[in-house]
Amino acid sequence: MNALARLLAWLIALALVVLPGVALLKGWLASERWPLSRLVVAAEFERVSAEQVRSALAGHADAGFFAIDLEAARASLERLPWVRSAEVRKRWPDTLEIELDEHRAFARWGEDRLLSERGAVFAAPGGEWMEGLPQLAGPDARRHDVVETYRAAAKRLQGTGLQLSALALSERGSWSLRTVDGSEWLLGRGDPLLRLERFVRLLPAVLADGGGEIERADLRYANGFAIRWRQPEPPPPTPPQPVETT
Repeated sequence: MNALARLLAWLIALALVVLPGVALLKGWLASERWPLSRLVVAAEFERVSAEQVRSALAGHADAGFFAIDLEAARASLERLPWVRSAEVRKRWPDTLEIELDEHRAFARWGEDRLLSERGAVFAAPGGEWMEGLPQLAGPDARRHDVVETYRAAAKRLQGTGLQLSALALSERGSWSLRTVDGSEWLLGRGDPLLRLERFVRLLPAVLADGGGEIERADLRYANGFAIRWRQPEPPPPTPPQPVETT
């Protein structure tokens, strides 16, 4: 009986391996017999459109319920702009379920990319024109340092009447920032927040003495800083007056 039981178990295992291949060859599991006719998407579309999802899945869903490659379908969806991650599942008998998670932009990164709230750098058509986002820049490997420094710097500017609009870290490790009014501050290497905090503490006196708007502040000195004041715009030239002749 033991030998018979082992033989039956072996035959069942062999059938489980062979029958799916035979079914595919015979067309029993062909796409026209078991087509995917319904697409269910669990996502609140803000940047990704339903048309983009359908287009990304078109070549995969045609394979039918049994033959579709779910990993390949997921990879196609994750190549779409703004898609952070995707999950693809089958539901009997004819449904493909999609779950999408979109990137949410936190800042513009460099010249033509965006930085998400989770710290991912991604490209998106038209993203460089998004309004209201700060402009951050630096080596990709230091992006988390840039974000942390930006948040800390913005906090230190609270109460000054100035608002931070951009922060950059150069390849050589030098920091600089720009305010909404166009003022540029050079923070140098080392601890940029320490220099910024010292300057912000003295800013009311600096502005009172200068009597104008700062165009550029160089904070890289150990015991001070250098200020370049914005020059007032010259008045427009007076148009010539017509001369009356008699």
